[in-house]
Amino acid sequence: MQGKTLTKADIVDAIYEQGQRSRAEVKNIVEDMLDIMRDSIKKDYALLISGFGKFEAYDKEPRKGRNPQTEEAITLPGRTVVVFRLSRRFRAELNPRE
Repeated sequence: MQGKTLTKADIVDAIYEQGQRSRAEVKNIVEDMLDIMRDSIKKDYALLISGFGKFEAYDKEPRKGRNPQTEEAITLPGRTVVVFRLSRRFRAELNPRE
């Protein structure tokens, strides 16, 4: 089952609708939170949100590849990738045992 993708604007709207802050304040708070998350992943290569999951960054080594148009062998450069792992509690909520 697929639903609508939740966007940053949707998050701002949901918090704003609780009626405690202006839309501009909510937008700034969400932006600040995302900046903190982004900086944490860049600096520490990990971000743990209890009960939700863990974001982890790791470096991938350069690898061999090929150009699909010319079939020429090339070396793809190393890069940093981010993965997300659900917490056990959240995974259990998504997949309840019947």
